[in-house]
Amino acid sequence: QVQLVESGGGLVQAGGSLRLSCAASGSFYSRNTMGWYRQAPGKQRELVATIARGGMTNYVDSVKGRFTISRDDAKTTVYLQMNSLKPEDTAVYYCNVQDWITGRNYWGQGTQVTVSS
Repeated sequence: QVQLVESGGGLVQAGGSLRLSCAASGSFYSRNTMGWYRQAPGKQRELVATIARGGMTNYVDSVKGRFTISRDDAKTTVYLQMNSLKPEDTAVYYCNVQDWITGRNYWGQGTQVTVSS
């Protein structure tokens, strides 16, 4: 069974920074893409950033230049450094692992990020 445990969310003022972490455990292949998604109240869940095994990254346009995704494969952990936060970044942030071999998708429980103006 795969478990994803997120941490690092919280309340921050606009312009501030937060760093999210997601530690993955259990049985899944190292050939995977790890990522972060978010869901604001009344909105659909959207992709924030992904990072593939090997380091290729992808970001939604609204966070480019402000957020940085990284991964530590030795720790099976993915990070999201969020700088210059804006009130519109307020959402529940979810960690995701997409296993290339099995095609399975795994999700964390979510962590709340609130940015006050």
